[in-house]
Amino acid sequence: MPLLWIVTLLWAFSFSLIGVYLAGQVDAWFSALSRTLLAAIVFIPFLKLNSVNKELIIKLMAIGAVQIGLMYGFYYHSFLYLSVPEVLLFTVMTPIYITALNDLLNRSFNATFLLSALIAIIGAITIRYTELTSDYLFGLLLVQGANLCFAIGQVSYKRLSNHYQLVHHQSFGFFFIGASLVLAIGFILFGNPQQLPSTNLQWEILIYLGLIASGVGYYVWNLGLTRVSVGELAVMNNVLIPAGIIVNLLIWNREADLVRLGIGSAIIFAALLYSKLGTKGEK
Repeated sequence: MPLLWIVTLLWAFSFSLIGVYLAGQVDAWFSALSRTLLAAIVFIPFLKLNSVNKELIIKLMAIGAVQIGLMYGFYYHSFLYLSVPEVLLFTVMTPIYITALNDLLNRSFNATFLLSALIAIIGAITIRYTELTSDYLFGLLLVQGANLCFAIGQVSYKRLSNHYQLVHHQSFGFFFIGASLVLAIGFILFGNPQQLPSTNLQWEILIYLGLIASGVGYYVWNLGLTRVSVGELAVMNNVLIPAGIIVNLLIWNREADLVRLGIGSAIIFAALLYSKLGTKGEK
């Protein structure tokens, strides 16, 4: 659990950096691709090709392609149809996808996981709810595509780790290679080569996001999710919402409803506590 908290704080800063300095200024496909390429560079030196079988390599690349590659494709395009508050609101469904996918694969039903995810969603909606525009259906579907991809990647990596004796740092480079292949195709097909970073600050932010937020962040997050229950993982996916708002409020002085933030955060943490107490060590 401490690993997930660390990454939650790390990503809370990342969202503000993207929103303030990159969004609308640097091509989204290039931003995403640069992050995964830099992250891959961090882990490629640790790859042990002789100790990782081909089947595992393919699975790791496929998980990275879905969890980051396809997820970014859906997510960045959703901003063409939705306002930022709407995108944030629609991301709260990720915990439901995580619990539903896990139950489907286990051919079982875990009421504790589902209820904790529902409570976390209520807390997140309390914080982020805003009036919706009339033309949002397609944008909603895009965000749900992103949520589903992120959920599939997390559940798949957790199950893969349970099945194989992974030495995470020696195999995680394949995860980023898979993501980079998808995003490279996306940039070639849909990217705008004329909208590359134009300032040193933008390049520095991309380097930070690639090496730290993506490289260290996804590695630590995926390592952490192998050590918690599915219910705790589902809830932690929505803890990022109050964390991101707090960071944005304190550093960039953006407006936020502190009462709703407090109530929503309390609900999410209650969901986390319920999940932790209710699962009794189940993974």
